[in-house]
Amino acid sequence: MSSFPSRSPEGLGERFDRRRTRELFHRLAADHDVGVRDELVVSHLNLARYLAMRFAHRGEQIDDLVQVATLGLIKAIDRYDPTRGVEFTTYAAPTIIGEIKRYFRDKGWAVRVPRRQQELNLAVNREIERAAMDLGRSPTVADLAGRLSVSEEEIIEAQELGQMYNLLSIDSELAADRDARASTLIDYLGREDPELALLEDKANLERALRALDPRERVILYLRFYENVSQSEVAKRFGVSQMHVSRLQARALEKLKRELK
Repeated sequence: MSSFPSRSPEGLGERFDRRRTRELFHRLAADHDVGVRDELVVSHLNLARYLAMRFAHRGEQIDDLVQVATLGLIKAIDRYDPTRGVEFTTYAAPTIIGEIKRYFRDKGWAVRVPRRQQELNLAVNREIERAAMDLGRSPTVADLAGRLSVSEEEIIEAQELGQMYNLLSIDSELAADRDARASTLIDYLGREDPELALLEDKANLERALRALDPRERVILYLRFYENVSQSEVAKRFGVSQMHVSRLQARALEKLKRELK
């Protein structure tokens, strides 16, 4: 069985070694060694790629986005102060995302949509009106996919891309109460994603889970991810509930040692 935190990019846990990262930054601060800086960049390239992938399907080549994210990573390395007590990945993630958003902003939010997807978007818009008249209701994605002989995923993608033709300026004012100051889109850019605070913990948990044997991983998965009771787990394994309790305790103790 694979480790649980599937949302982390592949291999991320191996890259994020807090102790090694701290050592490298202290060496960099003391010696300004270019080789140390390069090692920090290489060891966190997966973070840059992971964050770049979140902006895929917006009309830009993923390789270009990875380059921009890597530039943000380098800036984060150069600006990071290890004496402030903030983990590097926690500091770097907003910096990298900010660099990617700046890239889109500097390009004027000009999204290049492939011709085939442009044509499919037009076809979907036309078919929505026809299908509504034929069916007497708003057509579903499945309805449109069947009528246009394409997959449901292609219908969804075409509709999402269609929204990019009417992009708002980041200075556009949003609706506000009469007594409240009107906010703009830029007020909401650059906010920290709550998931990013957990990114490093998930990566370290993924690494620690490799120290467990398959049965221990299954037990923890059933107990804490599927909320299966100890008695039900015992039935599935054909053992006593007490035995499951001991295996669970042993597995958790292993995780604590690894995470330390």
